Amino acid sequence: MKKITIAKGDGIGPEIMDATLDIILAAGAKIEIEEIEVGEKVYLSGNTSGIANSSWDIIRRNKIFLKAPITTPQGGGYKSLNVTTRKFLGLYSNVRPCRSLHPFVATKHPVMDVVIVRENEEDLYAGIEHQQTDEVVQCLKLISRPGCEKIVRYAFEYAKQQNRKKVTCFTKDNIMKQTDGLFHKVFDEIAKEYPEIENEHWIIDIGAAKLADSPEAFDVLVMPNLYGDVLSDVAAQIAGSVGLAGSANIGEECAMFEAIHGSAPRRAGQNLANPSGLLQGAIMMLNHIGQSDVAEKVQNAWLKTIEDGIHTYDIFKEGVSKEKVGTKEFAQAVIARLGQKPTVFPAVHYDKNIPMVLPKYKKKQPAKKELVGVDVFVHWNGTSADEIAGIVQKMNFGEIKLSMITNRGIKVWPEGFEETFCTDHWRCRFKPKEGSIMSKADIIELLAKASQLDIDVIKTENLYFFDGVQGFSLGQGQ
Repeated sequence: MKKITIAKGDGIGPEIMDATLDIILAAGAKIEIEEIEVGEKVYLSGNTSGIANSSWDIIRRNKIFLKAPITTPQGGGYKSLNVTTRKFLGLYSNVRPCRSLHPFVATKHPVMDVVIVRENEEDLYAGIEHQQTDEVVQCLKLISRPGCEKIVRYAFEYAKQQNRKKVTCFTKDNIMKQTDGLFHKVFDEIAKEYPEIENEHWIIDIGAAKLADSPEAFDVLVMPNLYGDVLSDVAAQIAGSVGLAGSANIGEECAMFEAIHGSAPRRAGQNLANPSGLLQGAIMMLNHIGQSDVAEKVQNAWLKTIEDGIHTYDIFKEGVSKEKVGTKEFAQAVIARLGQKPTVFPAVHYDKNIPMVLPKYKKKQPAKKELVGVDVFVHWNGTSADEIAGIVQKMNFGEIKLSMITNRGIKVWPEGFEETFCTDHWRCRFKPKEGSIMSKADIIELLAKASQLDIDVIKTENLYFFDGVQGFSLGQGQ
């Protein structure tokens, strides 16, 4: 018996949660339920996070959280409960199955069956941004080895449990060779541990085009946060079943399962809402906790209900559907079909009662780290690369010399092009003479010289080799 936390949420939340629980309990789910209140009432009581501290304690104790949609009040000051939960509980993996239900739900891709596994904590979503000059702001793209290993391993373990045949990685490592390059490298490393599962890598732009055109070419997709956010919505839309989709957010300790749609307050209390999205979330929950026999039974019964034409108002279509039903009646129809398998849709099969194997990340042996230079970023309002080079070269001393200047990543000195448009944000790279060594004290002396010369340094980035491998980008054109 597994104790789980539930929250019935707002709007249609209580109705679809009751229907979902009725179905999975009828199917034999071995769960004990502890309910908490989150959402609109909690927000309006003065709690800007929408959840009480005591509720956090319950979620952390039980580890598994099944959440119905909530309503976030209008106006500023209210924090997104989903974002807060993901970050506080370290829910690093967002899992979004996108499956077409042709011919019962309209789609241009009748055989689409894709699962997107999105990294959930880092990348550009770390939210570290700065304005550095009048013309330039930056957002730091942070990709970590632990983040890559956890999300990629989850994708392969998910594929293994769900009897999926292929895992595909999407990155843009032809351009972002350090950040996306690390993600791709870790993917290749971990893929070798799963020889029974096919693996491949696509550059994100052509991969996204292929997904939109021929989603049947993919099975499980794994990618960094931003790409996953965009493509999971694209995939749900082209599958034609946004309102029927569930979502899982997985961490090393805790996990949250939900529908991807909102609370739809206009439909609340009318026995109209389709519980399928939350039910799909609950099926993922059952798989996650090792009750995949129950998950399989529920999923097949749900598919049988859909193909038998028993539909709620949102997907009811004359000539395709056979009976329009309410929330409770839909749940009863699924329950009546427990033990049956679909005939139009392929029946699902999960590895029986094998919980996810998700070992905690173990730190690797530190690499030999060698300081080989420094990038000094300068705010300067001129436009001539030769002119700023003349100014910045006054910072040279001993064996430490200016070797390159870039502007927005394009090399503009030496041997730059006059046609290159330059902003007021200049990256000035200083390196020691070949054969010489650079120290942190050298960087401090460089910055002291910049201060004496009234050069506006806005940031620095140290340049390192790790075990002899270059850990920084070159300027485009170098």
